[in-house]
Amino acid sequence: METKERTLKNTHHGHAVKRFRHALGIKQEVLADMMGITQARVSNYEQKKVLEDEVIEKFAKALNVTPELIRELEEDPVTVIIENNTFEKGSGACYNVINNNPDPVDRYIELSNEKTALYERMLELEKEKNALLESLLKDKK
Repeated sequence: METKERTLKNTHHGHAVKRFRHALGIKQEVLADMMGITQARVSNYEQKKVLEDEVIEKFAKALNVTPELIRELEEDPVTVIIENNTFEKGSGACYNVINNNPDPVDRYIELSNEKTALYERMLELEKEKNALLESLLKDKK
């Protein structure tokens, strides 16, 4: 007689969003602004066990993660307890460490500037490539 083990994933979409948001050092207000919704709505979504696919897609895009990560991130009870005691205000020594993180808005601006610089560099390389191709075409004629 064969026994089949059934594995049930203990997932909570809202908690997954909250975990990624905390890991990135982003406040609910900032995430809400990025998504064009209110902070209260973000808080509401973080409490829901199951989120609609389009909502997961929006959070994934704002947090720069794949939607599958949000859908499939399993909850570990020990991790939940540690996170709840680490990320909340007034929860001890970890609060000071979190408080010293750079402002998420400043980090967002910095990343945006880096992205702009990369696009400008890509444009320069494309121009160089086009000039090289033009010179090769002229030499061939």
